[in-house]
Amino acid sequence: MNRNEIALKIEEMFPETIEWRRYLHERPELSFEEHQTSQYIVDRLSEMDGLEISRPTKTSVIARLKGAFPGKTTALRADIDALPIHEETDLPFASQKEGVMHACAHDGHTASLLGAAKVLTSMKEQLHGDILFIFQHAEELPPGGAQEMVAAGVLDGVDQVLGLHLMSTLPLGTIGVRHDAITAASDLFEITIQGKGGHSSQPEMTVDPLSIGAQMVSALNHIVSRRVGPLESAVVSVTRFLGGGEALNVIPDRVEIGGSVRTLDQDVREKVRNAIEQIMEGLAAANGATATLKYTYGYDSVVNDQHVTQKVADTVATYIPEEAIEWIDPMLGGEDFSAFSNEVPSCYVMIGAKNEEKGIVHPHHHPKFDIDEAAMLAALKFHVYCALTMNEEK
Repeated sequence: MNRNEIALKIEEMFPETIEWRRYLHERPELSFEEHQTSQYIVDRLSEMDGLEISRPTKTSVIARLKGAFPGKTTALRADIDALPIHEETDLPFASQKEGVMHACAHDGHTASLLGAAKVLTSMKEQLHGDILFIFQHAEELPPGGAQEMVAAGVLDGVDQVLGLHLMSTLPLGTIGVRHDAITAASDLFEITIQGKGGHSSQPEMTVDPLSIGAQMVSALNHIVSRRVGPLESAVVSVTRFLGGGEALNVIPDRVEIGGSVRTLDQDVREKVRNAIEQIMEGLAAANGATATLKYTYGYDSVVNDQHVTQKVADTVATYIPEEAIEWIDPMLGGEDFSAFSNEVPSCYVMIGAKNEEKGIVHPHHHPKFDIDEAAMLAALKFHVYCALTMNEEK
């Protein structure tokens, strides 16, 4: 089958891919609750010829397509869960579930991978190696579904994993690629300062956790500028400060501070965590209080393999020339695709889905979030052409 025939198959598949996306958008399900979504995926895959379908966890699905020729095994991954957000779009296929919304394009990811599976099953006589289609649950809720799938042995025998994200922050017609880290490690911290409360007219009789907390916030905000090198990357954001009650003449006993940490390098990650602990303990001790830290490690940074990423970039340039390759900076959001990239060589790309003329400009996790569905055609092409080219004989 020549390139024109492949392109025609993809074009013919695209309208059905859109229908699948809209069906899923109307019926979102939260992380670890994707029972109807995963069953819908199984039903669609069962209509295709030559797939070995299995359920490694309660709400995830994998399908294996064996090629006619020897070669590697490439896994293609889509996440399937939605978010606890009330949709505020005027889409005719808006969410039918109160307070639940596909506000991060996972419906588009799922539909695009289903479309690729249907195209590739019709071409299995030309395939080298195996293609593993991974429909992963619970990307949005740590510890994440990818970790569960790895523990279930989904990557056994897999040589490389490819993933993508439809991005409302990247212009339509663009595919963002990057060697090395493309997303950040995403951690959370919670600090509890225990002081000694009392009347506001006698502050000298108290150990004021509010005052200590204010100093702590200021010091935490200096970690990046004074503890992290200028060529390193980190973000420390204090997002919570809780203390005191309704009475304005009472100094409270305790204060709670919380926030997030984003880093691209494991050494910097540990450096920032240690700095938070040192600042907390030092300021508390200097003021006669005590403080405790709860530090939660979130998803690791997604690190793209140099060789696999270059092959992906070459494939895009050759087979999808209408999409402009952009070598992008890392995104400091978290992504549990890192559980896959930690295990086998991987490449994760960003596909532009922003269209200002259509008003598709809202960020991810926003009640008005949407994608230009034309971006799903690029996603469909990405999966199909990479599957056809990445599995050269071992």
